[in-house]
Amino acid sequence: MASTHGAAAQVLVASNRGPVSYTVGEDGSLHARRGGGGLVSGLSAIGPDAGALWVCSALSDGDREAVRRGVGEDGVRMLPVPADVHADAYNGIANSVLWFVHHLLYQTPLEPVFDAEFRRQWASYETYNRAFAEALAQEAAQGAAVLVQDYHLCLVPGMLRELRPDLRIGHFSHTPWAPVDYFGLLPGDIRVQLLRGMLGADRLGFLTRRWADAFAACCEEFTGGTGGTEIGVHGLGADADFLRARSRERDVEERLAALREEIGTAPEGGARKVIVRVDRTELSKNIVRGLLAYRQLLDDRPEWHERVVHVAFAYPSRQDLAVYRDYTAEVQRLAGEINERYGSAGWTPVVLHVKDDFARSLAAYRLADVALVNPIRDGMNLVAKEVPVVSDRGCALVLSREAGAYGELREDAITVNPYDVLETARALHEALTMAPEERAQRTKRLAAAATALPPARWFLDQLEALRGTRAS
Repeated sequence: MASTHGAAAQVLVASNRGPVSYTVGEDGSLHARRGGGGLVSGLSAIGPDAGALWVCSALSDGDREAVRRGVGEDGVRMLPVPADVHADAYNGIANSVLWFVHHLLYQTPLEPVFDAEFRRQWASYETYNRAFAEALAQEAAQGAAVLVQDYHLCLVPGMLRELRPDLRIGHFSHTPWAPVDYFGLLPGDIRVQLLRGMLGADRLGFLTRRWADAFAACCEEFTGGTGGTEIGVHGLGADADFLRARSRERDVEERLAALREEIGTAPEGGARKVIVRVDRTELSKNIVRGLLAYRQLLDDRPEWHERVVHVAFAYPSRQDLAVYRDYTAEVQRLAGEINERYGSAGWTPVVLHVKDDFARSLAAYRLADVALVNPIRDGMNLVAKEVPVVSDRGCALVLSREAGAYGELREDAITVNPYDVLETARALHEALTMAPEERAQRTKRLAAAATALPPARWFLDQLEALRGTRAS
């Protein structure tokens, strides 16, 4: 799994998860599965002759076996980081500390606790980042552009700068950035190390101006400023062409028919209204308060009984962490309680699915009268951008002011405080009763805003900006 065609790479992407993963069959054979997403679209947009290389981690036993056998794809180098080191860095630090800090998720009377175990895991995070820095330094051509991704790899720019000062180094944050007071929860040396690690880049990218400003404020407070590092904003948009084509394929049509059957019809025979949410069961997504708001709607507005269904797709996330397993269980418990309290022989108020199914998600997008996107805090939230693009009849968007997408979509969404269940219930009623003409017009404007910077353009804009930062 060396460089593209054995030559030094001109464009390199580094991320925890790569574009391909491997499983081992019962007969010992390796099976590759390609992934999708904005980075895949972006790298494909620069063309096969651009000398691009993707450096990622071996995440599974299958991935590590592929590395051991020397199996791989052109343009991908998978790093065989030991499983225990990766678990400490990924679950122990990235997902249990950095994610919690940037999404303001701690229950501060009890957590965080920065003890000896935290320091042991932090050493693994350093080791993990160093493995990436060394691989990138080894693979990059003179003056190459390196685009490092996300909170898993905050130390890489600084480490790589020491190894290869000739490179143009960028880092992009797909999460929010914590405000100064909350970032200050981290131990003093750790917060400085994180900021200086990122400031090793020539250019840092964020999804919104709000997150970029929060980062700059942390630098001002803890490192005396951002030095010569440029900061830019690139608001990742939805891929309209892909979504519209994919949402018309046969498997989506099949899921659409099945969902219509699950939803059923209103007592007078008309179509029931549909409130849709599609999320991972991630703590910041605020699924529980969304269900509480729907329950409040049914309490306050009995006229919606039998006439509305909440289609909630809550796909399991990070189930190796106990707090996520508990959260998933609470989502299921509350959905069951609502159905038991209000449901009837012909009406299931909450249609909950927890098995990830992209085709079914697209079917739900098409059916939605209302999309509920109410995160506590979210770097962007692409669901808020995807639903208006795919919607068949137009869809009202109930959107948290704490979603990154709020800055771009606020004019045509019904915005809510994600902690205010009563306000969210009122917003759901407003969305359900919105006149069809207004809903159609809002959806059209939401779709235009949502697709302003599609994934390929988003990636190329960053690459062009990075190449323009300084002479090599």
